[in-house]
Amino acid sequence: MSQVDLLRRCAELAESATPFVLVTLVEATGSTPQDTGAKMIVTADGLAAGTVGGGRVEAKAIDEAQAMIADRRHHQLRDWSLKADVGMTCGGSVKLFFECPGVSSWCIVVFGAGHIAQALTRLLITLPCQVTCIDPRGDWLAQLPAGVKKIETDDPASEVEGLANDTYVLCMTRGHRSDLPVLQRIYELDRKFPHVGVIGSKAKAAVLRKELSAAGVAADKLDFRCPVGLPIGSNHPAEIAVSIAAQLLEVRDAVSANAE
Repeated sequence: MSQVDLLRRCAELAESATPFVLVTLVEATGSTPQDTGAKMIVTADGLAAGTVGGGRVEAKAIDEAQAMIADRRHHQLRDWSLKADVGMTCGGSVKLFFECPGVSSWCIVVFGAGHIAQALTRLLITLPCQVTCIDPRGDWLAQLPAGVKKIETDDPASEVEGLANDTYVLCMTRGHRSDLPVLQRIYELDRKFPHVGVIGSKAKAAVLRKELSAAGVAADKLDFRCPVGLPIGSNHPAEIAVSIAAQLLEVRDAVSANAE
């Protein structure tokens, strides 16, 4: 694969919001299986393109890259003796630079791909976060900007279980009837996300709380924000998106401050 083709593959993965690591052989000393400048792309599934030499050194680099994706690490430099660190008979050494573009520890998941979600995701992709949007409507998901991970499913609530504990969650589906199963799943699983926001009015919030309580959720667990967003702006989707993004930043900074 040429360098141009490899970079095109990086762009494709970035546009689809698929986490990947670009591994570059920045220095090769002595007897090594590849030359300086060799590159490969690794996703959570393994080698996606390119090579930094094959064999044990490549297998070790793939394991390292997959661990970076799992741990949401941005970059690192590894200096390996092929004999001592990798277990090869070669007497050389390699320096490999691992970079994971677009990876952030701030993960935001939006349930719903409607008008406000369309405006909000376009704003969020300019911030240092990873954005996922979940909706049963493929045509609405297709309108989302590049850089947003899109999940089409007829059962959005089933995606709750797989979310990381530090995910910021927004329920912005077509209405309270489709928001309710997502919220119910969150509280049934006793998930404690740093932020759960629901689009809608105070009246909608009251109905949701009543129905969740009737489903057996304790009132003191119902910590979702509805209306979501700061009390600024008008009802224009773009202004609502700004108010939600501002609240997400506010909560993120408060969480970070409390963790220090």
